Amino acid sequence: MSMQVPTMAEMMAKGETPDVLFWVGCAGSFDDRAKKITKAVVKILNHCNVSFAVLGTEESCTGDPAKRAGNEFTFQMQAMMNIQVLNGYEVKKIVTACPHCFNTLKNEYPELGGEYEVIHHTQLIQDLINTGKLALKDGGVFKGKKITFHDPCYLGRANNVFDAPRELIEKLDAELVEMKRCKTKGLCCGAGGAQMFKEAEKGDKEVNIERTEDALETKASIIATGCPFCNTMMTDGIKNFEKESEIKVLDVAELIANAAEL
Repeated sequence: MSMQVPTMAEMMAKGETPDVLFWVGCAGSFDDRAKKITKAVVKILNHCNVSFAVLGTEESCTGDPAKRAGNEFTFQMQAMMNIQVLNGYEVKKIVTACPHCFNTLKNEYPELGGEYEVIHHTQLIQDLINTGKLALKDGGVFKGKKITFHDPCYLGRANNVFDAPRELIEKLDAELVEMKRCKTKGLCCGAGGAQMFKEAEKGDKEVNIERTEDALETKASIIATGCPFCNTMMTDGIKNFEKESEIKVLDVAELIANAAEL
């Protein structure tokens, strides 16, 4: 199946303006595991006839890792470049499957001249279901399964988006089981703040192992995530406990695309 993913440049050449720009992000573009999440989002957008486009090669890193690692100059260079492109296309609304991109575009671009309505992919999918544009097949593959949701730091505690991903899991006729540390008390997966890209510091346990233990305690057979970094960290945690055959780590978009049989 070929995927229809128009670029902003192609649409502009045809004199068309999409309703929403899908910001793919570095992980969603280059990481093999995260590319599957990107594909799930695209399948949902296409299936629901959402008018969208991507920047393609014109998209650059938002600058989040540089900023978190303390390199404000590199962050501003990245941001200004992206804002120039986005404003050039008169982008108004952006959806992204990465909470790091979401937080940076939403909260840190405005002061540099980039003002957009930014939503997380779980919020967009929730809206598509609520407006009747996306229907889930009754009693899909996840019916009755125990699913726990790991709150990404930049989605949950930083931006108070707690309900959208959970509502989507409940739409699957699945049993949502919460970890003891969730929502405002959620625990980081260990990748945020550019920690993803550096070696661990001295200590007796990796953060993602601690978080995986929280998930294992729920006895869930699926750990749902809403962030490519969290997905990597939780997957590594499950491998550490050699539970890959029993427990799957899937993005909420993948769960929905699967349940809607897209």
